[in-house]
Amino acid sequence: MQPDPTFYPSAREAMLAPREELAYVALLDASGDGRPDGLATIDLSDGSIADVHDMSVPGDELHHFGWNVCSAALCPYAPHPHVERRYLVLPGLRSSRIYIFDVKDDPRRPKLVKTIEPETVFERTGYSRPHTVHCGTDAIYVSALGNVDGDAPGGVFTLDHDTFEPKGRWEADRGPQRLHYDFWWHLGHDTMITSEWGTPNQIEPGPSLELLAGRGYGHRLHVWDLTRRTHLQEIDLGDRHQMALELRPAHDPTRTYGFVNTVIDVEDLSSNIFTWYLEDGVWKARKTITIPAEPADPDLLPEPLKQFGAVPPLVSDISLTLDDRILLVSAWGTGELKAYDVSDPFAPRETGSVRIGGIVRRDAHPAAPGRPLNGGPQMVEASRDGRRVYFTNSLYRSWDDVFYPDGVSGWMAKVDVAEDGSLALDAGFFTDFAADGRRAHQIRLQGGDSSSDSYCFP
Repeated sequence: MQPDPTFYPSAREAMLAPREELAYVALLDASGDGRPDGLATIDLSDGSIADVHDMSVPGDELHHFGWNVCSAALCPYAPHPHVERRYLVLPGLRSSRIYIFDVKDDPRRPKLVKTIEPETVFERTGYSRPHTVHCGTDAIYVSALGNVDGDAPGGVFTLDHDTFEPKGRWEADRGPQRLHYDFWWHLGHDTMITSEWGTPNQIEPGPSLELLAGRGYGHRLHVWDLTRRTHLQEIDLGDRHQMALELRPAHDPTRTYGFVNTVIDVEDLSSNIFTWYLEDGVWKARKTITIPAEPADPDLLPEPLKQFGAVPPLVSDISLTLDDRILLVSAWGTGELKAYDVSDPFAPRETGSVRIGGIVRRDAHPAAPGRPLNGGPQMVEASRDGRRVYFTNSLYRSWDDVFYPDGVSGWMAKVDVAEDGSLALDAGFFTDFAADGRRAHQIRLQGGDSSSDSYCFP
């Protein structure tokens, strides 16, 4: 019995893997109660849509899906080295429903093989609104934004690797942690890190200026003992830095640092990146990148931004290449994808940028130069070798509609990353979902990508 050939003991070996051929993309129905959401398969040779599978019922709001297993299965203590990267686990953020798709027999046409209904999630975990899926060494880990009533606490629950049945809440002692968003880990140090957005009742109606002014969204990181499932430490990024979202730890398991983005600074509308790190046995965080807001004509701004006369970057996703060298940063508000050399994680250096979409700019793609685009770089995913980056343009339905009131027409684009970290839009790659009518969100690459796997060897 041989391990799955898409498992790699180290990120360094994963970078030598064959080039990705397919991407799987979550499609969201814009109305939220009309058509079901879909799972699209994209042929990466030309960006064409190879297949779309509709979900069973409308209203799921598919979000950050992931694989059933990945390279973490090769860790020396992992009890599942025999499993295959075969199933995609798709959580419905609005519905709390979870879909399991099998891609083994025909990777171009994933097959729905199991549906976990919301009531099962509620009963067995006490959580609702599953958001992010990561494949762990002992189970499938799923983050949840809140309890069954849509309030705090949010947290993490697990699914069985083989049956996909919910096993229950992950936390044994959550300490002061109440808000939740993302989670990742440092496997070599038996440590989990979690971040904060807000409760379902806070985020589902759309962004709240009252909550922002009151600094009521999340702004902390939480450090956990991964084996004991206990809270160890809280890191406050400062309440001016609202919405601490995506976590990207170094892929080398010997390194004890990572990056997290905060969406908006309520004092100057900037977005910021913090580097977290371990120093003398204590986990800390330091602001290392600031992306300022851009002045704009109030007449061109959506209602919540008119009073400010500026467009906030609204950095909503980040992706770290497997060599831990290039950090990709998506500024959804200003319509910009940035690249930073983070070889020194405390002194990032900008190496590249492309403009597309944006609240005010509406920059076109080279494939359709006369067509203004709405949305902007949002979900971003880098290939295993770090030379190609794919991104989509929808964030979350109720938030899309506030910042892009004319609607978001779904698309997916690609940039090429040069050796020096500079970026160039691929003029021949533009996946247009306008005919389908749904919005594109999370991307997963066949065989794994820069944010799907974790490794136990340097």
